[in-house]
Amino acid sequence: MRILVLGGTAFLSAEIARQAVAAGHDVTCLARGTVSVPPDGAAWLRADRSEGAAAYSAATEASDGGWDAVVDVSRDPDQAREALEALARSAGHWTFVSSCSVYADHSVAGAAEDAGVLAPLPPGTELTAGNYGEAKAAIEHWTTELAGDRAHLCRAGLIGGPGDGSDRYGYWPARFARDAGPVLVPDIPADATQVIDVRDLAAWILTAAESGTTGALNAVGEPVQFAAYLEESRQLAGGDAGMVAAPSDWLASRGANYWAGPDSLPLWLPPGHEGFATRSNAAARAAGLRTRPWTDTLRDMLTDERRRGLGRERKAGMSPETERRILSEYQAANAQ
Repeated sequence: MRILVLGGTAFLSAEIARQAVAAGHDVTCLARGTVSVPPDGAAWLRADRSEGAAAYSAATEASDGGWDAVVDVSRDPDQAREALEALARSAGHWTFVSSCSVYADHSVAGAAEDAGVLAPLPPGTELTAGNYGEAKAAIEHWTTELAGDRAHLCRAGLIGGPGDGSDRYGYWPARFARDAGPVLVPDIPADATQVIDVRDLAAWILTAAESGTTGALNAVGEPVQFAAYLEESRQLAGGDAGMVAAPSDWLASRGANYWAGPDSLPLWLPPGHEGFATRSNAAARAAGLRTRPWTDTLRDMLTDERRRGLGRERKAGMSPETERRILSEYQAANAQ
């Protein structure tokens, strides 16, 4: 197949390009290449999508009548629409890597693809972390509108694996490995975690393109209780660190942040998100999605965390200083 990856230099898009080359496909990546370059074996169309429709002229010229498959991982509705307008008409299959963040309700466990989605982000609205789901919903709208029945809306969940720049799934094994503790954890043992390995997600996207799979499908792993995830993280790191579990409301009142970002306790979800990490993957599995054990992903992430440095500054996770402060306050309050 002649595959165009809109990206191909970072995390998921780079993994898609690598696997596509390894599978013998003719792969082209359209990317700026400011931080890294496409993998060996892929052609590179150097372009900046922020420049508008003109960014796709080289891809149109190189298509030789059309691409067999196009993959877009964008979160910018304007860029996604411009790519679709330039390329979708002659593409045999179009994958948009969306997100389970498009769903309007995260409180229902086991929800499938028929759950309601957010209203699309209005044109001209500034992109922020807070409207990520609406931005992805807008791109889903344009993909359905312009690619029609050739579109695969791949609704990914939390993506983990080596090279993950979000720092979420790897925080806990890295934290246990960093020092002997004690480690501050939220007291949510029965809450769910859910991850899909970037390597499995990339393989699924290629499988769907090769087989012509279309429609909206949740690309997520199996739910795992937070307590099991923490214990596996601790054991992988050596099993020496102790844990101090504090109530969620107490942690929130002391400045601990949910889910991701600075001074967060990653994977800890706010109230009303009981179904966020329990989305159904039954439809995707029936269509060919295959996932490795989550423990394998966690093991490989710890190896990657050690390579990158356990004491580095992180995009997600609690700083040692904040953790020590909150631990001290909690231990003092419970010593009385």
